[in-house]
Amino acid sequence: MNFNTGWMKIVRLLLIPFALFYGLAVKIRNWLYNKSIIRSSRFNFPIIAVGNLSVGGTGKSPMVEYLIRLLIAEYKIATLSRGYKRKTRGYVLADEKTTAIDIGDEPMQFHNKFPGVTVTVCEERVFAVPQILYDKPATDVIILDDAFQHRQVEAGLNILLTDYSTPFYKDFFLPTGNLRDAKSSYKRANIIVVTKCPERINSEEKARVTGKINALPEQRLFFTGIKYGAPYHLVTKQAAVLNDQTDVLLVCGIANPKPLKAFVKARVHELSVLHYRDHYIFTIDDLRHIKKQFDSIASSQKIMIVTEKDAVRLIKFQAELKDMPVYVLPIEPYFLFNESEEFNYLVKKFIKDFNVKS
Repeated sequence: MNFNTGWMKIVRLLLIPFALFYGLAVKIRNWLYNKSIIRSSRFNFPIIAVGNLSVGGTGKSPMVEYLIRLLIAEYKIATLSRGYKRKTRGYVLADEKTTAIDIGDEPMQFHNKFPGVTVTVCEERVFAVPQILYDKPATDVIILDDAFQHRQVEAGLNILLTDYSTPFYKDFFLPTGNLRDAKSSYKRANIIVVTKCPERINSEEKARVTGKINALPEQRLFFTGIKYGAPYHLVTKQAAVLNDQTDVLLVCGIANPKPLKAFVKARVHELSVLHYRDHYIFTIDDLRHIKKQFDSIASSQKIMIVTEKDAVRLIKFQAELKDMPVYVLPIEPYFLFNESEEFNYLVKKFIKDFNVKS
């Protein structure tokens, strides 16, 4: 066992009393909401919430992008995120001058990839929803990013994500584990998606995980894997191909880099990794360090790979990076067991049924 990993496990075990207090506070808060002592705001408008019960990467942004691609041909879409690590406060509606500093990395990613989508951030979703409808009255549906555990707004469709490698049913409250909400909160979801599954997960394993989650009769459970696209240059957008002759420096600031590292490592000659904390804001000193690490790779066939999330935080250095082989690796989820059509149907049915009832 790695020394740092072992030490971290010991520290987390010592923090169990704090986790118990945190869990008690979470359960009291949920009880107050369940008893309507604290009330959620409900809007007469189709709202989809995507979220999880834990901190860290369960694939919320790729799922939001999946929903955008699914709906964009038929509906005017708005996304609403908190805008983690942005330098602004309050409600911000993205426009042509917006940067990741203004709205955060993931909303900026949505803004760059989907120009026709309204992208907003705000700490107070209750305030932001009517503001979106005022600013963009043609909006047909709002997607709340990372909103499952935030109960101020009651979404009409709740999509809960849980990582296959660290499912919520095996987790514990912060800081001993990664849970920021109670395990029992999964019952509030309409759809549960097990994300980042192995490519060759079989029916027996699917049945085992299904039994552990123990979804309610009215809930629908899905399994998804990760699909990586072709790398493209950060500045020029020129495509590249990974091959076994290439040495790669992977630079990433994401919560769970394991699937990404495994994917790249299996396709290249040699892999080096610079891993930063999630949502890390790169500085000019970081850029110098990254360049130094890249220059130390002896191979003449070498490139640098970054995630889409990191790309929006590195693009501010495009003058310094335009002549370097820095490539962005896109990602999207795909549904296992041929169940994408059912998921798509449920999402679209929610919006259509809502409009009929209204």
